[in-house]
Amino acid sequence: MAETNIKNTGAATPITSGGTLLWGFPFLHVLTVAIVYFVGSTLPALPAVFAQIESGAAGDPELSSLTVALTVMVGMALGLLMSWFWLKREGVVGEAWNLSTPPVSWGRTIGWAAAATLVIFLIFGLGGAAVDALGLGAPDPGFVLDLVTESPAMFAVWIIGVAILAAGAGEELLYRGFLMDRLSRVAGLRDKIWLVIIIQAVLFGLPHAYQGWGGVVVTGTVGLFFGWLRVRMNGNLWACIIAHAAVDVLAMSLAYAEKLGWLSV
Repeated sequence: MAETNIKNTGAATPITSGGTLLWGFPFLHVLTVAIVYFVGSTLPALPAVFAQIESGAAGDPELSSLTVALTVMVGMALGLLMSWFWLKREGVVGEAWNLSTPPVSWGRTIGWAAAATLVIFLIFGLGGAAVDALGLGAPDPGFVLDLVTESPAMFAVWIIGVAILAAGAGEELLYRGFLMDRLSRVAGLRDKIWLVIIIQAVLFGLPHAYQGWGGVVVTGTVGLFFGWLRVRMNGNLWACIIAHAAVDVLAMSLAYAEKLGWLSV
């Protein structure tokens, strides 16, 4: 990975040393990944959908906690597979998905990940209050947390399969890895790293519309911070992955502890 730094002047070097792409190619790549992700995320829900149709019942099918978790995991797995296909064709998998070990140093990486975890919780706390005050509504992850805390078995599935693998590793490889690589290769964006960070943050926030516009804004802000962190770590993704997984694991664990009566909020 080429050396990447945001300088004091505000200028930045590109996060990739690869060739420039015309606008149409990154758009095609991102679109196909989004389609494959969407199709993959619907596959685990199809049995429930068909059962609903066969029964003739009105409304949306009721999905189990396991089914919802599988929609996230399968969708992410297939989305990453499609992303790998495009990156592999250009020979830039290692550059876009920079998981070099050790990164610069594990101590520095863990330190930044710990600080990032704290910053993200502050963004959710202060940002949630701000968007609520603006009338956008605070992010409400209650639907997901109810599924996570359904049983000890489901808690384990969500922690390992969703928080650590699909969200922690998967979303960072997809957004801060694949998407930032595609954007940074577009003619006109190569030397505009902040614009790349902003665009990927917007695209990261939009899928969280199920939490309302407040959720989109707050999650987009988190994506903005993660984009900066990737650049700050010279393109290496480990700090982003560790922090992202830590935030989700802690949030799910706190929700489960509260349900068990171990924690009073």
